[in-house]
Amino acid sequence: MKRQRLETTMIFTSARLALADVFSPPFRATLWKTLGLTLLVLIGLWFGIDVLFEWLALPFLTDLMPDMPQWVDQAGTLAGWAAGLALAVGLAFLIGPISAIIAGLFLDDAAALVERGSYPKAPDGQEMPVLRSIVLSVKFFGVVLLGNLFALFLLLIPGVNLIAFFMVNGYLLGREYFEFAALRYRSEADAKAMRAKHSGTVFAAGLVIAGFLAIPIVNLATPLFAAAFMVHLHQRISAKTGSLPDPRFRTRAAVEGARAAR
Repeated sequence: MKRQRLETTMIFTSARLALADVFSPPFRATLWKTLGLTLLVLIGLWFGIDVLFEWLALPFLTDLMPDMPQWVDQAGTLAGWAAGLALAVGLAFLIGPISAIIAGLFLDDAAALVERGSYPKAPDGQEMPVLRSIVLSVKFFGVVLLGNLFALFLLLIPGVNLIAFFMVNGYLLGREYFEFAALRYRSEADAKAMRAKHSGTVFAAGLVIAGFLAIPIVNLATPLFAAAFMVHLHQRISAKTGSLPDPRFRTRAAVEGARAAR
């Protein structure tokens, strides 16, 4: 019972600290970079699909029906506007997944900010290998995409899909992001073993991330929040086992230096 209370406290403390980190100036800069790059990608997709439609679809329709009456031509114009609206809706649907991939490029930077600011007595974590970072980004892209698909059905089957959304995303997000934080200090085998040992805590933390993911607009910051959250949680679990310094005991100079850096 005492252990459960301790782990619950660690989760809530880590989530609170992660929320504060996400809205701090260094994280805001990373968030703006993520959103800016996402916007550029969406604009590029818009123009690319539009050019492709004009280059392939319109000539095909013209060749197929060269002597179309006027009303058919007008109907084609309306269909083009409808297609443009559908494209806009589709791109809006892709904002979350695309931002997830782009944010994955900055996860190590986010983790380093948390470690330097909140855990100055701990050794510096090692950056994730590029291939592993890409794999994590792609996995999160899939999770976000599936999460958005689940959200489309929540109104049709209330309750069932909501539970599935949190259970599946809680497990996947908790697993991937805890291992991300642990891999900065441990081998892959040790990181997996640590996650398995604290699987209940990691799953509960994943549910918190899934809840963050379910909030429209705010969920654009999910990768950064998840990275910061799991860095805090990993540090606290590691301190409990004695493998890293206890974050509750920091020198006053280190705390003041971290605040000045922010």
